Amino acid sequence: MSKDNQQEQEIITDPEETAKEEEMEQEVLEEEQAEDEELEKLKQDYEELNNRLIRLQADYDNFRRRTMKEREADRKYKSQDLVTELVPVLDNFDRALKVEVEGEAAKGFVDGMKMVYQQFKAALEKEGVEEIKAEGEQFDPHLHQAVMQANEEDYDSNVVIEEMQKGYKLKDRVIRPAMVKVNQ
Repeated sequence: MSKDNQQEQEIITDPEETAKEEEMEQEVLEEEQAEDEELEKLKQDYEELNNRLIRLQADYDNFRRRTMKEREADRKYKSQDLVTELVPVLDNFDRALKVEVEGEAAKGFVDGMKMVYQQFKAALEKEGVEEIKAEGEQFDPHLHQAVMQANEEDYDSNVVIEEMQKGYKLKDRVIRPAMVKVNQ
């Protein structure tokens, strides 16, 4: 065969072969498209899982911080229930020690009670209990409970004139506000 005939044969192709080639090209394109779609879906799944992991880690960190704060508060205020029960005992001691007594035996007894009272207060102070200062102080609704008002010229406005019942705090938390009489 001559060179020209070979070229003609190469140029002339069988329509069946062309259809098969087009079909194969179409299949390859469809496979590539399917692979691209699958890759995109995998990328989306990865992003979704990564976001869930990040949120889960943030939730865990928040939980850990919150439980640490709760434990710290529990340790800080562990004796709050006990102090709440003992505050009325302090009030009764105060009232009992204000009573005037006669006789050496009674005075000796009162002196002993004063020592027990001081020891009791010292133990509470060691745990962080302190009295709320009231008389002569500016009225603070967080620390004082106004039960009476008066209009006395010797005091400035909104100043505590008299303490009716002592108030107590445990560290920075008010256990019981002081009941006070306030100047208008």
